[in-house]
Amino acid sequence: MSTGQGSIVNHRTAIALSAALAAAAGLTACGGGTKQEPGAASSAPTAGASAEAPPAKAIADAEARQGIPPKPDATTQARYIAALNAISPDIVSEKPERAVSRGRSTCGTIHSFPKDHAKQVDQTRQRFSGATQFNTAQAEKILAAVHTHLCPKN
Repeated sequence: MSTGQGSIVNHRTAIALSAALAAAAGLTACGGGTKQEPGAASSAPTAGASAEAPPAKAIADAEARQGIPPKPDATTQARYIAALNAISPDIVSEKPERAVSRGRSTCGTIHSFPKDHAKQVDQTRQRFSGATQFNTAQAEKILAAVHTHLCPKN
């Protein structure tokens, strides 16, 4: 595992840990010491719904700090997938959600290494390679598609 992959694993671990801590805090807050009257159950769904919102916001906030954009809207995703398919149909390979996830992670790499283009390209090549290995020239094009469609502000 390269150093770059380690930071991705650490990022994912941090997100999972943040979500688990937020969920645990929500459960602790819900387990207060007062007893409810039998007719007071109507407030339970509201409390449960609000307990679910903070973990999603915490994850989104953590991703934003790492330079990872939110999931794209349908139009943006379609343009991004079309750009990847123009490079090679093997990139998406009928798994657009995976291509979007990898692209969003690549935005994090762009954010983390703004002045190290070679590292951005190498990380992109590694991230998108799987059954099909992509070369540096293809990785350059993938990186450009990611940057253009998913994280133009990075």
